[in-house]
Amino acid sequence: MKNLRRWGLVLAVAAVVLPEAAQAHRAWLLPSATVLSGEDPWITVDGAVSNDLFFFEHNPLRLDGLTILAPDGSTAEAENRSTGRYRSTFDVHLAQPGTYRLALVTEGLFARWTEEGKPKRWRGTSATLGTEVPAAAEGLEVTRSQRRVETFVTAGAPSKTVLEPTGEGLEMVPITHPNDLYAGETARFTLLLDGKPASDVELEIVPGGIRYRDQLQALSARTDAEGVFEVTWPEPGMWWLEASVSEPGAGRDKPGRRAGYIATLEVLPQ
Repeated sequence: MKNLRRWGLVLAVAAVVLPEAAQAHRAWLLPSATVLSGEDPWITVDGAVSNDLFFFEHNPLRLDGLTILAPDGSTAEAENRSTGRYRSTFDVHLAQPGTYRLALVTEGLFARWTEEGKPKRWRGTSATLGTEVPAAAEGLEVTRSQRRVETFVTAGAPSKTVLEPTGEGLEMVPITHPNDLYAGETARFTLLLDGKPASDVELEIVPGGIRYRDQLQALSARTDAEGVFEVTWPEPGMWWLEASVSEPGAGRDKPGRRAGYIATLEVLPQ
C-alpha cells in the first residue's frame, strides 16, 4: 500500500511538471553536422514533427517545398530522399565550400464557415478556393498560412550569399553567422516579414533534449523596431527557434495570414 501511495505521488508530480515539455508538436530539420571540413563532405538531414525535440515519435516532415541553396546561390540536390512513419530523411553532397541554406517552405489556405448550423473546415490553395468553398458561406473566415523551416550548414569557411532574404513571408537574416555560434556569446539576428522589419515579435528558443528534462528551459527574445533580436547561448548543443506573426483578414477577397518561421541552430562549445 505504501508503494502504491508513493507511485501515486510520483505520477501526480509528473502530471504537474511534464506538460510544459509535451504540450506542443514542433517541426524541425536536423542535419547530422553543421560545420564540416575535408575534401568530400556529406550530411544526412532528418525532418520530423514531434513533441520531444529531435526525437522521432509523431509524424514525418513532408519534403514538398524543400530547397537547398549552395554557397554560389545555385540549387543543390537532396539525394536519397525517403519518408517513413516518423521521419523524412535525405542526403546533401556539399560539393562547394561555404554555407548552405536548407529550407522547407510551405503555403496554403484554410477556411471555416457554418453550413446548416454545422461547422465546416477546408484546406487547399487559392486556385481551388472558389470551386470548393461556397460563395455564400455563412461566417466565412479564410486564412493564408505560410511557414519556413530551415537550417544552415557550412563546409570549410563560412560564406554569406545564401543569407540574403527572399522578401517573402517570415524569415530570419543572420547578423551573426548561423554556423558561428558559441556558448556564452551573444548572437544577433533580424526577423523580416515580406522583406520588412518584423517589430515586436516574440521568439521561443528551446534547447534539444526535452525528453530528459522536466522543464523546457526555453529562452525568449523579442524583436526591436528594426526587427533585430539577440540571444545569449547558455550552453552548447542543438537549439530550436520559432516565431510567428498573425494578421486579421476580411473574408474571401482579403484572407488573414499566419506566417511562421522555424530554425535549427547548433551552438558550439568555447
